[in-house]
Amino acid sequence: MTGPLVPFREIVLKVHSRCDLACDHCYIYEHADQSWRTRPKAISDEAISRTALRLAEHATTHALPSVSVILHGGEPLLAGPARLRRVCEELHHALDGVADLDLRIHTNGLQLSPRYLDLFDEFGVRVGISLDGDRTANDRHRRFADGRSSHPLVLKAVELLRQDRYRHLDLGLLCTIDAANDPVAVYDALDALDPPRIDFLLPHATWDEPPPRPDGSPTAYADWLLAVFDRWDARGRPMPVRLFDSVLSTLTGGPSLTESLGLAPTDLVVVETDGTLEQVDSLKSAYEGAAATGFDVFAHSLDEVAAHPGVRSRQLGLAGVSEECRRCPVVRSCGGGLYTHRYRSRPGTSPDGPGGPGGFDNPSVYCADLAALIGGIESRTRAETVPPAVGHPAELLDAQHELTRSMLAELHAALDGRGGEPWQEAWELANAVERRSDGLDTLFAHPYTRTWLAEAIAAARDGRPEAPGLARRVQAYVAAAVLRGGLDTPVRVHHRDGVLVLPTLGALRLGPPGGSGEAEVRLAEKGFVVRTGTTELRVVRADETAGPWRPVRRLGRDGAPDLALDDIDPYRDTFDAPAHPGLGRDEAADWSGRLAAAWALLRDAVPDQAAQAAVTLSTLTPLAPAVAPRGSAGRGIRAGSPAYGYGALGVPVAGDPAALAPALLRGFRRATLRALTEVTDLYALDGAWQRPAPWRERPVPVSELLAGAHERVGLAAYDRRHRDHALRALDTLQDAAELTVGGKSLLTTLRAEAERV
Repeated sequence: MTGPLVPFREIVLKVHSRCDLACDHCYIYEHADQSWRTRPKAISDEAISRTALRLAEHATTHALPSVSVILHGGEPLLAGPARLRRVCEELHHALDGVADLDLRIHTNGLQLSPRYLDLFDEFGVRVGISLDGDRTANDRHRRFADGRSSHPLVLKAVELLRQDRYRHLDLGLLCTIDAANDPVAVYDALDALDPPRIDFLLPHATWDEPPPRPDGSPTAYADWLLAVFDRWDARGRPMPVRLFDSVLSTLTGGPSLTESLGLAPTDLVVVETDGTLEQVDSLKSAYEGAAATGFDVFAHSLDEVAAHPGVRSRQLGLAGVSEECRRCPVVRSCGGGLYTHRYRSRPGTSPDGPGGPGGFDNPSVYCADLAALIGGIESRTRAETVPPAVGHPAELLDAQHELTRSMLAELHAALDGRGGEPWQEAWELANAVERRSDGLDTLFAHPYTRTWLAEAIAAARDGRPEAPGLARRVQAYVAAAVLRGGLDTPVRVHHRDGVLVLPTLGALRLGPPGGSGEAEVRLAEKGFVVRTGTTELRVVRADETAGPWRPVRRLGRDGAPDLALDDIDPYRDTFDAPAHPGLGRDEAADWSGRLAAAWALLRDAVPDQAAQAAVTLSTLTPLAPAVAPRGSAGRGIRAGSPAYGYGALGVPVAGDPAALAPALLRGFRRATLRALTEVTDLYALDGAWQRPAPWRERPVPVSELLAGAHERVGLAAYDRRHRDHALRALDTLQDAAELTVGGKSLLTTLRAEAERV
């Protein structure tokens, strides 16, 4: 097995091996493995002590911040209050100062009493209770050995746990599904108890012993669960339901929330009452000894168990599922299903067709159910789970602006008072300006604001001495906002190297290079005034070059959009080619003319995209001619930089309009996709998928394939080969398991766009 060892973060501790119910669906007593018969009824003092020490040792070795211990059985309450107290004391003592301890107990509730709950309150043990729904549903399986109903006693336990003094211990309800039960009645019965969480569990089954299907439907369990989902959703999702929440999480690029779904590596180990260390308990449904490792807490460390081949085989992610599953578009959500449910004792056939090999290298026996469940939830929630930024340029801009604002707040928090009076004064003034005008919105929408913020945040987090100085640039933003908003408010601004830079407006030479200091910027009757000591400089028109004032030029000619041609901002150097140090008047005029001509070509060839770019882009920055290759606009940011703001393109100063037009379009497409990935998840990053790309000899990750398709769809009007490549890439992506619902929505948009060309 390859890859690093995955430490255990969860231990199931069997404190008693017998039960006071005779549930006929119990995997411990009714399925293949009968090892419970040879184990002591209650865990010994020595096994408790050694378990606590092994867990503390493991947490120390792997620097785990927290660990979970689930007290289990049989029925754990049969261990009695004294033994449970001993367990809690030993665990708390061993882990004190090592890791936080999350203690839980899963019980049928029959023995639950204030005596137990007072003990659990003392040690912070949260309680989960098994209940299969209304009385009819619960009594189908969960009965005493003499056939009596357990339902009334379980309800009493739930009511006791709901009392105000114990409610904080309530972990929720666990419900094992039976497709013969009425799903709505089951959900309503559980909902009526106001649980903090519900966990629906598929009954353990294998290909040798498949689950019962009362109506013969291959998707009976999916149909049952979707009926529950609809009821839960219609009632406003009043509590978390782990199975549904897990599917919703993975559909949007998040992690799985349960062992039974998803590709996350297992991090759970079981300690039996005799101290034996075993794999996950559900394996007892497969065959005798399936969960065994040959290890115990007396002679072996938890690291030895973590290295066991059986454990490692459940930590391989995509490589750990069957070949059929690896090709499935929902594998990231279902993860091949629970490992136990894949078992087949020998090769054979299934009711639905040819069977897989022996062992666990098969799809789940619930394969059809899982596919139908995930597809059903996706189709029901697509409208609410597709991020608004996908397919709506205005929403993408809003999301980007909100991201910049959140970074400003992050910088304020990271400075934690270290910005001193200049930062605090500017911060308070920024809030005042925001209440009086929208000037700050314009400034914080400026792409290079993000470059500055990222650099300043990193410096503040690292405690570097330059952090306060970097943060003071906010003064310049406030001053520019005051001028744009027409506010008569003086602003102190720090200047460096003899130049005062006002973002989006221009730069004013105040003295020779190397000088720095404070200046006051204030609106005047005509233009604005800058004072430094006894010197006063007046700028009459901010958009015209005059003396020491050099404005940010604008495109806005010959039908081209009104974009800033920014060769001034000190944080503009964020592309993979160096920014131009500054264009001369004639050079700028020539570049501007060629850009306007290139834009005219775009309007003719791709009018929709040109119109979108005109309202989305705000800034074009010239790139140094010695480095930037012809037609390389928007080649992306410098590798590793996180601070590229949406709305800017780096464009080479060389190139005729025919070369600049597709370069501008390529840059715009790349910038748009990058902006999307900054505010939403289009694909999951936790897989090892490699897929063929029509323009590459080797397979590529889905991120590269999607980026290539997105770019080529935009360029298809210039070269039909781009369209053909894009459509082939979209065909490959159609069944990509790592795409989120947002990614799939983008795929649909791209296909429609490509087919219109």
